[in-house]
Amino acid sequence: MSNEPSQLNGNIKSTIGTLEEQVGNLTGSKEWQASGKQRHAEGEGEAKAAQAKAYAEGAIDQLGGYKDSIVGAVTGDKTKQAAGNARNEAGAAKKDANAPA
Repeated sequence: MSNEPSQLNGNIKSTIGTLEEQVGNLTGSKEWQASGKQRHAEGEGEAKAAQAKAYAEGAIDQLGGYKDSIVGAVTGDKTKQAAGNARNEAGAAKKDANAPA
């Protein structure tokens, strides 16, 4: 199991925490309310960390692809230029998909 942050795991923890807090509210259990709030906050933090990591990876791929595209254009290497363009576009898409709301 990885220690990397995960958007899916973070969202699951957040949802479970919200449900746990609601059960605490319904039953009057301060322990459930507190642990639910804590689990929700941990889940939100993990999801945001994973999103930020994916955004940064996209930016790095976009920049690397741009560099490869330019090098390919300057040297006349059409294969490198095309691969650079593809990496640039994939990085931009990953960055856009993980942009902060």
